Amino acid sequence: MYGFKIITPDKEEIQFAFYTDAAPVTSKAFAELLPFTRIFFHARVSGQEIWIDNVPQLDIIQENASVFTEPGEAVFGPAKPLRSKTANCFGIYYGEGKGLDACNIFAKVKDIDKQKLAELGNNIWKYGSLELTIASVEESK
Repeated sequence: MYGFKIITPDKEEIQFAFYTDAAPVTSKAFAELLPFTRIFFHARVSGQEIWIDNVPQLDIIQENASVFTEPGEAVFGPAKPLRSKTANCFGIYYGEGKGLDACNIFAKVKDIDKQKLAELGNNIWKYGSLELTIASVEESK
């Protein structure tokens, strides 16, 4: 289990590595959801983030959870605790940001793809939502 990738409509790929030591439960559960395609939106409050709230629910523990992320990190809101404002949300920070509630931080963009992620995030911010596919890196050519 290595990670996942974003595939854009023009077939550009952006790869992420799972935090298998810090977030093994979330990494494994997320990998089992792959692949999926959804329309991603830009966050309005949490900063430089693209996100969705319509992924299949993961009944996972809260692990490696925080509202503070580093640029390039991926987060998933666990269904519990029930008070969580980010339950079942999946987001990717391409720059500075702070979540509305603690999410499991479970992956980070590969250094070589940081600029492609920033460009994708800025394009969604400027031009609106975009359909993206999230797939296993093992599905690469």
